[in-house]
Amino acid sequence: MSRAIRPRRPGNLVKTPAQSAQPAVNPYAGPIADFMQNGKSARRSNAIGASFGSALEALWANRLRSLLTGLGIFIGVAAVIAALTLTQGASASINSRISSLGTNSITVSNGAATNGGVFGAVGSVQSLTVDDAVSLEKIPHVTAVSPIVTITTQVVYGNQNWNTRVQGVDLSYQTIQSWDMAQGVWFSQFDQSAGSPVALIGQTVAHSLFDASGTNPLGQTIRIRDQLFRVLGVLASKGTQGALDQDDVVFVPITTAITRLKNSTYVDQIQVQVDNASDVDQVQQSIKAILEQRHRITGGAPDDFRSLSSNQLLQTANQFSSILTILLVGIAGISLTVGGIGIMNIMLVSVTERTREIGIRMSVGARQRDIRNQFLIESLTLSLVGGVIGMILGLLIGFAVTHAAGLPFVVSVTSILTPFIVSSAIGVVFGLYPAVRASKLDPIVALRTE
Repeated sequence: MSRAIRPRRPGNLVKTPAQSAQPAVNPYAGPIADFMQNGKSARRSNAIGASFGSALEALWANRLRSLLTGLGIFIGVAAVIAALTLTQGASASINSRISSLGTNSITVSNGAATNGGVFGAVGSVQSLTVDDAVSLEKIPHVTAVSPIVTITTQVVYGNQNWNTRVQGVDLSYQTIQSWDMAQGVWFSQFDQSAGSPVALIGQTVAHSLFDASGTNPLGQTIRIRDQLFRVLGVLASKGTQGALDQDDVVFVPITTAITRLKNSTYVDQIQVQVDNASDVDQVQQSIKAILEQRHRITGGAPDDFRSLSSNQLLQTANQFSSILTILLVGIAGISLTVGGIGIMNIMLVSVTERTREIGIRMSVGARQRDIRNQFLIESLTLSLVGGVIGMILGLLIGFAVTHAAGLPFVVSVTSILTPFIVSSAIGVVFGLYPAVRASKLDPIVALRTE
């Protein structure tokens, strides 16, 4: 009896070695896999967008509460921005004044008095003389030297008077400070040697004394203290540097200032100009050696003078600005901390008020990270809005303060990025605990909450 031949199932077909060596084909590879991956990214983006939209709705629903909560943030950020603009403006003003001296200048000042090992203020002891300045002219690489005597007093012409800064300077001071003449000429070597009563006045002094009468200042006689001086020239305007009006000055020969105005053999400063910035350190060491020898200062004893180059002055000014910035920003940071605590408090209240909403979201499939991200984004949004408002307010305050103080208004990248960095950090740090607490609620317990 013949047996019926059963057909083989497709799954039982015997594969050839060549067929066995071929890799299995994934039916979900290619466009389908790309679609699934893109779908995950799209769902993630939609979830973040939905959380952001939900955060804005929650903040708008409680507008007054959100405003009061963000008050601490934007006050703190405004204080930080105002402090940054103020210190940057002051630093720019100081750097501009020091840079005007040039990178190849050295300023020698009177030293500090000592009492029982305690140093007084710089300049508290008078030790520099005109002869000291003359001795420094012999140092190699020195191109110009000028002793300086500064007096603040009243200048009078007719019935007009003006309180200004009178400086006794050397003939070479014009070269050191790059002063140009608008009218007249600089005083001569004869005027300096003879102690002639001649004066050079700045633009501010010229306007204050002569504009009312419309008189040309050249050749006119002005009174400084109880001494009469003839106006030899009017200086070209240099403008202001911060709070200092460079044109509010009167220059007289150094010998005239010492004999007629100060009645002292000592000077306040000596300015030294070096031919090249690379020779400044060498010249500074030579100045120290010569003055120590002239002032009979033995080894180990403190100097009764102080010399600073332009670079050292810049470094000192920048260190001072950095310390001031840290101090002001630290004080403003207290307000930011208080604002961050306010955000944490209001987010905890929000979690308590929306416990049932959290339970409903979890019951329909929301995961813990979805709940956490929602409240974290809400906290971050509240903090960033406060930061933006604080940045605008801080820039306005900084502009007003620097303008009133006569300082340049400096806006740097730091001033713009600081509000966003600080606000984001506060929003994340102080909003994380309420967000995690909301994500760990039990859905069943949350649904039972009224």
